[in-house]
Amino acid sequence: MKKRIGKRLTVPLAKPYFSSSEESRVREVLRSGWVTQGPAVAAFEEVVGRYTDAKYAVATTSATTALFLSLYLLGIGPGDEVITPSFTFIASTNVIMHVGANPVFVDIDPSTYNIDVSKIAKKITKKTKAILSVDQFGLPCDYDLIRRIAEANCIYHISDAACALGSLYKGKRVGGITDITCLSFHPRKVITTGEGGMIVTNKKSFAQKAKILRHHGMSVSDLVRHHASVPINESYTEIGFNFRMSDVQAGIGNAQMEKIGFLLKKRAAIAEKYTRAFRDSTEIIPPYVPSDVQPNWQSYIIRLTKGNRDEVMRRLLVDGIATRRGNLAVHQQEAYRGRQFPVVLPETEKAAVQTLALPIFPQLTKHEQDYVIEKLLFYAKKSA
Repeated sequence: MKKRIGKRLTVPLAKPYFSSSEESRVREVLRSGWVTQGPAVAAFEEVVGRYTDAKYAVATTSATTALFLSLYLLGIGPGDEVITPSFTFIASTNVIMHVGANPVFVDIDPSTYNIDVSKIAKKITKKTKAILSVDQFGLPCDYDLIRRIAEANCIYHISDAACALGSLYKGKRVGGITDITCLSFHPRKVITTGEGGMIVTNKKSFAQKAKILRHHGMSVSDLVRHHASVPINESYTEIGFNFRMSDVQAGIGNAQMEKIGFLLKKRAAIAEKYTRAFRDSTEIIPPYVPSDVQPNWQSYIIRLTKGNRDEVMRRLLVDGIATRRGNLAVHQQEAYRGRQFPVVLPETEKAAVQTLALPIFPQLTKHEQDYVIEKLLFYAKKSA
């Protein structure tokens, strides 16, 4: 009989991985006297762009502002429609509303939790301007099929890849594949800057406009003016926003990018152990990974086939184990319910009450993971 783990542990859902290198980079920034959208931000944009095989990268305050800017610079606004999944973090939909457009919800593939590509075409109308796909939990969508649909209908494909830095689609890193891809550096992501986001694209015009819009519509950046040999008076060509990343954040990001390979390897090992542990369970379905993609394991999402998901989460929390629901169904949230988007999305609605995220972060110890596995298997069976 397997020995049970006795002592109660405290296991968080996620934990940023920092070392002395982040401290050194922040110290360099503070001593430089340049703390807002300066040399460190430019360096961070360069390294992320190179890593994702994208020609251009534009840092922002968050993935949310990156998504908003992407819709805005493409001219998407009142009366337009954007096709997107409802099974996502609510920011993906909020940005569509904030530019005045209407989200058109599509159900998900129950195996990957990504948008069901087979259902996209029937949702396209004369008002459709873009498809905003979401790489759920770091698992890339079927980019090729979505691109074909977008090109056939002369609409844009924007990728919410907030969770997918480091993931691979058919051997290519997520980033330079779609018209515009948006990344996040929130603390739960593979690398973090505390808060922060990035637009990556291969289209120069998109990057140029994004850089102008993020800085109040200013025609020339502070960094360019600083290095100019003659005084430059900027002009304001757009009514812009203040979505600038600080150099303090970028300094952290530059240090984080140096260790991204290590971070991805640690996450993959933890995910593999979870999957082995749940392989024979009748109450737990581990994540499905198509053969042509490689997720970064930003999150490890399981589906409970029986019992009450929230009750299992409650019991785990009593034992010191933090979890989260896999994702929400946006169309069922109070902010959206009753609006002009009445829709029934059966797979989305089932996933919203059956999935949950388990602790996964590089510092997770073998003992801690064994504790999570034991407790989850016990409560999943007990709840069934």
